[in-house]
Amino acid sequence: MNEKIYKTMAVTGAGNIALGVVVLICGITCGVLSIVSGARILKRKSDIIF
Repeated sequence: MNEKIYKTMAVTGAGNIALGVVVLICGITCGVLSIVSGARILKRKSDIIF
């Protein structure tokens, strides 16, 4: 009985860690893309303003 509970908790914990890593990578990627896009807009600011 205790062994089944332990295995279930281990699989759940590993899944949560994997999901956390994926979310962290996605967040960092979105942040970097936002910074790059903002830098491009600031670089071309004179062309955008009428």
